[in-house]
Parts: sequence; structure tokens; C-alpha cells
Amino acid sequence: MATARRFSNEPAFVLHRYDWSESSLILEVFTRQHGRVALVAKGAKKPSSNFRPVLLPLQPLSLTWTQSVATGANDIHTLKGAEWVGGHIMPTGDALLAGIYLNELLLRLLARDDPHPVLFDAYSAVVRVLASEHGEALEPVLRTFELLLLREIGMLPALDAQTLTLEPLQAQARYTLVPEGGLRAADASEQRASLSAAQWQALYAPLQGRGVRLAALLRACAPVALELKPQLRALLQYHCGSPLLRTRQLMLDIQAL
Repeated sequence: MATARRFSNEPAFVLHRYDWSESSLILEVFTRQHGRVALVAKGAKKPSSNFRPVLLPLQPLSLTWTQSVATGANDIHTLKGAEWVGGHIMPTGDALLAGIYLNELLLRLLARDDPHPVLFDAYSAVVRVLASEHGEALEPVLRTFELLLLREIGMLPALDAQTLTLEPLQAQARYTLVPEGGLRAADASEQRASLSAAQWQALYAPLQGRGVRLAALLRACAPVALELKPQLRALLQYHCGSPLLRTRQLMLDIQAL
């Protein structure tokens, strides 16, 4: 009788790793078909381990693991194989910090064993951008991913109407996205952190349907990335709860210096 279920050659990224015993690691990984999964990599800290040079964040991997039939899907499973898929180098500088920020968002907001293949594909595309030298694309791709993440976890309100009243957006007005009120008309003090009705509608259109038009969403984000940034960060922090995101605090500390 089989005592374990095997998952083979699953596309994945390491979100976080921490020590477990003197020689092993616990991994939080984001997989395409199974969502966020916890794995134990036995002996991964040993110099002779094949896992040691592979289990790095922001690198595309192919993982194989087993799940004991005596445990639930949310328990920690046993890593059996890991291969680097290749395709890009490790991001550095601001791009590396941005990647760590995305990983923290996924850890805080995704439940285990909850697949999000559309979000996985978007994450994979964003990581490729982070590893490239296109620094001007950093802010737009971050805003694109933040919007998609909020949609995937059901926390993004409709962006074509005011959330509390359901009134359609007025062409000449500006609107802001706030954590507890959704999309609402911006007052005089919020004009710099607000978007026009047409801009919100342009962001919302690529998010409709079961999939997402990633290129169209990126094009819509590009001209409004700076205005979107404080609004999306406040909404994400609200849903993450306390404490403040560690990467956000690090960014604030760096800016203070």
C-alpha cells in the first residue's frame, strides 16, 4: 500500500528558507499547480548536498516532493528533487529588494495549497524583468503584480465604479483607492495620489475575465505607477495586517539614511 503521494517536476520558486536542525532547511515555495507549499530539504546545508546551490530565491526551479498520506495538504512535505530551470541571473540592488518584497507579499497573503496559476505566470514574468537591466520598468511591473495579486485573492474592488455607492465614475473627477472604503472620490488633499476615471477604467479592463492581459495591464500601469504606489501599498499592508512588511520597513530605513 502506498504511503506517500508524489508530485514531480513542478515549476516553483523559493519564497523563504529557514534552518531546521543542523543540516536541513524548511522551504516555503510558490508552485504553479499547488500554490504555496512548505517543504523540508533534508541535508540541504551539508557541503555535499545537491540542494545547496539550487534552493535560491527568485530563480525558476523544477521541484519534486512527497506528501505522506497520513498528513494533510497544509503540512510540511519532503523535498526529493530540485533542478534549476535557468533563464536568468539573480537580480541585484533595487531589483533584488523588489523581489524580496514580492516574496513577502506572497507569504503573507496566500494560503497554503491554494493554486493561482495566473499569478504564478505573472510572478515568473516579473522576476525575469527584475533580473534584466530594464530599471525603468521596475515600478510599472511592481504595480502590475500588486494589482493582479489583489485581484487573485479577492481583495481588489471593482475599478469602474465607486465602491460604497456603486455609482459610475464621472469623466472629469479623480478617484483614490483606500483600504476601508475601496474606490472613492478624491478630496483636495488626495489629488496627487489619485487617478482619473479613464485611468482607473484602463487598469480594470485587462483584469476582467478568468485570465489577465498582462501586457495591457503593464501598459496601463506605466504612466500612473507613481500615483498608484501609495494607494496599493496602503491596501496591501491593510490586508497583511500588523506588523509592517519587513521589506517596506527596510526601504523606509534606507530612504532615511
